[in-house]
Amino acid sequence: MKKIINDPNQVVQDMVDGLVAAFPKTMKKVEGTLVIARSDAPVSNKVGLVSGGGSGHEPAHAGYVGKGMLDAAVCGEVFTSPTPDQVFEAIKAVDGGAGVFLVIKNYTGDVLNFEMAAELAEAEGIQVEKVVVNDDVAVEDSSFTTGRRGIAGTVFVHKIAGAKAESGASLEEVKAVAEKVVGNVRSMGMALTPCIVPAAGEPSFKLDNDEMEIGIGIHGEPGINRTQIDSADAIATALTEKVLEDHDFSGEVAVMINGLGATPEMELFIVNKKVQEILADKGISVYKTFVGEYMTSLEMAGCSVSLLKLDDELKELLDAESGAPAFRM
Repeated sequence: MKKIINDPNQVVQDMVDGLVAAFPKTMKKVEGTLVIARSDAPVSNKVGLVSGGGSGHEPAHAGYVGKGMLDAAVCGEVFTSPTPDQVFEAIKAVDGGAGVFLVIKNYTGDVLNFEMAAELAEAEGIQVEKVVVNDDVAVEDSSFTTGRRGIAGTVFVHKIAGAKAESGASLEEVKAVAEKVVGNVRSMGMALTPCIVPAAGEPSFKLDNDEMEIGIGIHGEPGINRTQIDSADAIATALTEKVLEDHDFSGEVAVMINGLGATPEMELFIVNKKVQEILADKGISVYKTFVGEYMTSLEMAGCSVSLLKLDDELKELLDAESGAPAFRM
């Protein structure tokens, strides 16, 4: 295993400290926790937005902390759900009196632990609402979930719900727009290589040199099939057509071509070329495209394709200002 780390058991703590040191005007660490909050949190009379999960998906989730997006992110250990007490600390850190909204990816541990934290917060008089993101069309159930997994489409929820909260919307209004995004976003990914969790020191799964996995999850969970490596056009077609089959994307969409950690931008743009051609052929108008690493899986090589069907409200919120380091607009 070759990694630029110190102690394999301290990677998250070291990462959190380094991230906050890089953006001290944007974010701060909540003392005694692995929670990163906006530097000005809590913002009075504003709905606080909290997300998080296991680390290893950087820039998700802490990279999306900042004005116009998340008020706090909870950094669990690598590929491990954060504990309820850590999520509770995040809720308290961003409670400005207007309630707190939780964005949760659909993984069993995340859902249980965030819900337990919400109960603790409500017992202290903090109003909490939530949305569970389940954008992955590849599989209905996996080793980590009941129902569909939450993957890169979660970033659109962060952006749009964050913009809504920043505008002064109520907790109910933030929840409504977050649910609209969840209802209109779909994603699917693939991998060429596995990744290595630092504390484990060995690949989380195996792929032969000529193999790829279609429909894989962001922790390396199995997809729908394992085949020989194919061309970028074939990969883009397989992912995009599966996404299009699952929802009516007629009209305007936002596109996200997401790298999983070790895929060069050159390859992501090649995938994007084909995705754009497919959408154009189907008469689907692309309003905005995002290409890069938004939700990774350590050093896994691969990518995912996300489509978000837009209306006027979602377009306005997608275009709104963001001061988060990983999503500046």
